[in-house]
Amino acid sequence: MIEVFKTNVQEVEQSIMIVGKLLEHFPNSIVNFDLEDCDKILRVHASSISNPKIIELLNSYGFQCEVLL
Repeated sequence: MIEVFKTNVQEVEQSIMIVGKLLEHFPNSIVNFDLEDCDKILRVHASSISNPKIIELLNSYGFQCEVLL
């Protein structure tokens, strides 16, 4: 399954850190950002995804994150 999130991550360095943290929690997933998109898209491709956990993790680092509908 693939989930897409809208974030306020701006910097490549920030996205690299977040991808690393998400991979710690979801080790068999594919995680990437599209910072060129106006919604600063975060994509997570995994067999099992916990939207609340992903949102909570980004919030804990001071970033906004919501499921993109």
